[in-house]
Amino acid sequence: MIYKIRIILDVEDDIFRDIEIAADNSLEELHNTITQAFGFLGNEMASFYTCDDDWNQEEEIALFDMGENGGKVRLMNETFLEDVMTEQTPKLIYVYDFLSMWTFFVELADAVEKEDGRSYPNLLFSFGELPESPPEKNFEADPSFDFDDTFENYDDLDFDENWN
Repeated sequence: MIYKIRIILDVEDDIFRDIEIAADNSLEELHNTITQAFGFLGNEMASFYTCDDDWNQEEEIALFDMGENGGKVRLMNETFLEDVMTEQTPKLIYVYDFLSMWTFFVELADAVEKEDGRSYPNLLFSFGELPESPPEKNFEADPSFDFDDTFENYDDLDFDENWN
């Protein structure tokens, strides 16, 4: 089975790529295809995230396990497209370069039979140019949370200050 996928950069302008890729390819192969389609070198950290229909981020699928205890993180090279992207769960979030936070919405558009003589993955359509720098992210804090109040209530934190 071949997946037709649209990858949309999270910016105001329309910037996207449509690709075809085999459903039994790993997410690492999808990562490589996305970096090539958008003109990245591919030498930065990246992760996919499963998400719900409203694009709310769920489980991380990382390029590498950077944890100290190893084996706890789901990895791209061990995860296959058909296992995380289906008609029931057609969306993923992709983040490339955690310092720049290039963020993409990845959505399954169609699943078709493999065509003889065609090589996959395949870039079907390219629209828009990647900006010089990534869009700024607005990480707003909860306006109802009072950071100053947190330290005024130090005695309420159940913390033994003489622990050593």
